[in-house]
Amino acid sequence: MEGGALESAVDHLADPLTDPLPGQHPSPWFRSASAEPPQAVAPEPQEQEWYDPEGYARDWYGERQAQPQETAETAETAETAEPTYEQLYGAYAPERRTPEPEPVPEPEPAYEPEPAYEPEPAYEPEPAYEPLEAHEPIPDDETVALRTEDTRRIAEPEPDRPTEGRAARRKAAKKGGTRPRGTRPAPPPQSAQGAPGAPLSRLEARRAERARRPSPGAVISRGLGEVFITVGVLMLLFVTYQLWWTNIRAQQQADGAAHDLQESWAKGKGKPGAFEPGQGFALLHIPRLDVVVPVAEGIDKQKVLDRGMVGHYNEGATKTAMPEAKQGNFAVAGHRNTHGEPFRYINRLEPGDPIVVETQDKYFVYKMASILPQTSPGNIGVIGPVPPGSGFTKPGRYITLTTCTPEFTSKYRMIVWGKMVEERPRSKGKPSALVN
Repeated sequence: MEGGALESAVDHLADPLTDPLPGQHPSPWFRSASAEPPQAVAPEPQEQEWYDPEGYARDWYGERQAQPQETAETAETAETAEPTYEQLYGAYAPERRTPEPEPVPEPEPAYEPEPAYEPEPAYEPEPAYEPLEAHEPIPDDETVALRTEDTRRIAEPEPDRPTEGRAARRKAAKKGGTRPRGTRPAPPPQSAQGAPGAPLSRLEARRAERARRPSPGAVISRGLGEVFITVGVLMLLFVTYQLWWTNIRAQQQADGAAHDLQESWAKGKGKPGAFEPGQGFALLHIPRLDVVVPVAEGIDKQKVLDRGMVGHYNEGATKTAMPEAKQGNFAVAGHRNTHGEPFRYINRLEPGDPIVVETQDKYFVYKMASILPQTSPGNIGVIGPVPPGSGFTKPGRYITLTTCTPEFTSKYRMIVWGKMVEERPRSKGKPSALVN
């Protein structure tokens, strides 16, 4: 490109910062060396304005736009109409931005089904425990502790022997200072398992003491257990006393009373007559049951019945006749269980079985007639002269045996009746019922 054309193109550029006036360029860099300086031209006289309307109207980046001629109507319309965007901003108006298109929403991802459930692998038990061989026994805690102590002693060097005397060691011990040089320190405390370990702290010691201490519930249950055991032992002892020891003791007392009675008869002291309560005066024989028991006056429990003897009803409304009487009912009572239990098996008697009463002078033989298995304790008619229910219809010489029933209770009474069939003096010897 030639220099004149470049210069001409540069001169036509519009730059409001460097070229405020149209047609001029103040920069000398865009002038060629051969160009002549512009000649000064006298400007035409005109009204001066503070701005260049043509500069504002000119398009800085292109050719100047042709301005339409204004008419009267255009001017009037321009005065009344609102200015347009181009009129306000002119060539300096920035480019209008086109609205950005709305973002298109992204489509949701396609549904993917979850993977199929895979079950956990089957449980495989651990391999069976294989015990050690016989020649390799498992060492206990004491053996491990001893081995550890032996290893420590071997590993530790032998301490030096004390070089100081006994007086120095005593002095150091009194002062509470360090131990004399060359002395061996105290061994570490042994734990509960026998292995060396650190001593327990105060909190651990309290917890251990609390764990060893029994709880209130354990103390109460232990106390109740001891009470129950004591009560059970006492009950067992009482049952043993009632069922075993009372029989032994009563049997001894009954045998002693029978022996004393026979001795008094031999000496001629036991003459028939009135007897004091508790005094023995006869012997009762029941051969079928192998029973020989002394008969005492009265039915007192402690003085007569509990001593293993049979008591004769002799007081008030229950007073009955003696065997020597020519007419009447000789009624006696005895224990069925405990305290010698002389009448325990009278329910086994059968009609015709002999019942013998031996006195100092005679034998009175009765035969069992009937039995009443159960009646109330207040039925005193069973010991009357003619007992109802016995089968007897008129007065005679009868015997009545009474005892408690059922066994080990005293709720009811069992009655056995007999009728005298023989009265035999002792001078004639024993009756056949006692001989056979």
